[in-house]
Amino acid sequence: MNATVQAAALTQPVDIDTMRHSISRLINPDRQPPTDDTLAILHSLLRGHLQLLIPEVEHAALERDAEDVPRYVALACTDQARTTLRTQFRPGTRGALVHARRLARRLAALCEHYEALTGVVMCLACDQPLHDDEETLPYDHVSPSGPAVRVGRIHARCTQTYRRH
Repeated sequence: MNATVQAAALTQPVDIDTMRHSISRLINPDRQPPTDDTLAILHSLLRGHLQLLIPEVEHAALERDAEDVPRYVALACTDQARTTLRTQFRPGTRGALVHARRLARRLAALCEHYEALTGVVMCLACDQPLHDDEETLPYDHVSPSGPAVRVGRIHARCTQTYRRH
């Protein structure tokens, strides 16, 4: 990535919602795999999202204290994302799909790190940011198959929203 693109990335707001939508098009178990044309578009889109988000996460991480564990974890994640971007995938639709899903998982992890490092708090029901002036409610979702718990907050308007985790 050149210096102009990096500088632009650091000054533009990050659209996590759009990135998460792109991710869901590839790793949502309820969706059919995309067609070849759509897969090529999604693959390029995910690469672009990663190229924009990597410097943002690095910038946010480097503002943290040198001994801060989330800083190191986020920086390790950016390194993994760069490695995945450089990795060549096997020819054919299957190889492209596997690589695109890998990109999507890396992007999902970077979205989480970005939110954690920048203090952005997202509604667990609709994936939209929670703002101080909005009414919110506590939310905890216990997994029926085990101890996994997703604790956070949701918009008051999202109380009837059902979401698979």
